[in-house]
Amino acid sequence: MTTLDIAHDKQSTAPAGALTAPAPHPLRPSLVGLTRPRLMQALADFGLPEKQLRMRAGQIWNGIYNRGLTDFDGMTTLSKELRQTLAAAFDISRLEVVTEQKSVDGTRKWLLRLPSAVPGVPGPEIEMVYIPEEGRGTLCISSQVGCTLTCTFCHTGTQKLVRNLTAGEIVGQIMVARDALGEWPDSNRNSDDRLITNIVMMGMGEPLYNFENVRDALEVISDGEGISLSKRRITLSTSGVVPMIEKAGTEIGCMLAISLHAVNDETRNKLVPLNKKYPIRELLEACRNYPGLSNARRITFEYVMLKDVNDSIEDAKELVRLLKGIPAKINLIPFNPWPGSPYECSDWAQIEKFADFVNRAGYASPVRTPRGRDIMAACGQLKSETVKKRASERFREAAQPTG
Repeated sequence: MTTLDIAHDKQSTAPAGALTAPAPHPLRPSLVGLTRPRLMQALADFGLPEKQLRMRAGQIWNGIYNRGLTDFDGMTTLSKELRQTLAAAFDISRLEVVTEQKSVDGTRKWLLRLPSAVPGVPGPEIEMVYIPEEGRGTLCISSQVGCTLTCTFCHTGTQKLVRNLTAGEIVGQIMVARDALGEWPDSNRNSDDRLITNIVMMGMGEPLYNFENVRDALEVISDGEGISLSKRRITLSTSGVVPMIEKAGTEIGCMLAISLHAVNDETRNKLVPLNKKYPIRELLEACRNYPGLSNARRITFEYVMLKDVNDSIEDAKELVRLLKGIPAKINLIPFNPWPGSPYECSDWAQIEKFADFVNRAGYASPVRTPRGRDIMAACGQLKSETVKKRASERFREAAQPTG
């Protein structure tokens, strides 16, 4: 059910134009994640007079995204009657936090449960990670439950796709993180400095396979009267869905990251099977044509360092050759192991040699410091806890003697 499907009854005794609260629906549609036009449309379909739509939408928007409210009671700019009526029809609550873990390095990971389409049956789960650094804090959020891409170095890729996240579920991750970090104006935190300064869509899933919901969510996140994160501080990472890259630049306009990880099609076909459909040459051509590309808006190329697979100096030379003419920086990512992973991380000395060559060629190539490894929160390690549990249960069952 969507917001536009909500039914509302008007009693014959009610004054003309008055709204009467419908019976609460067990699956009330959420207003979180609706763009401003869609929020106004939802309120119009609900029955609010046209002349009130812009004002009421602004009041609700402020309550959700500026104050972090989770119910309508706190929206005192609305009448008590209207608050009760809206509360019976719509939901603005949070995603359920199943677990929260904190790494020894300060990284935090949340397992979140999404709403279920079937009453009484637990909804699917996703993971989200917050990485604090000096002067900034990066929130890594998910776009899908599971993933279709089966990248062989990625733990998430071993989990089948369950479904896309809605725009509200994407935005909802940020709301949960701001709750936990005390980042709302009404919180008791003393500092005015933002803790979440950057958003990266590098969690579970391929964002460009959930384009409309990702686009709408990032429009809400970057709105100047709400969460207000600049699109220069939002990075969308894709494994290379070539036909959608230009569209992302035009309709979303955030920073772009490419999960490259190899310099030839033979290797990349194994690491990122999507390469068989969109090979490196086509991918890099799409990058060269990315709308708004400049030295100020460089593309980040992510390159996981895998021992004896893609980490030779010859690979570094070919990487530099491939990216010639593209304003770019190269993120070198030490491989983060997970149980059953078929790869090893490159030796640190080899990573440094690789980085030094790329740096001397004129490309910024920071080596990403592994964060949150002790809680399986590092890059490529995210996977729903329920899926991990089911896998461990299957292993134990298989180990049980028979007969």
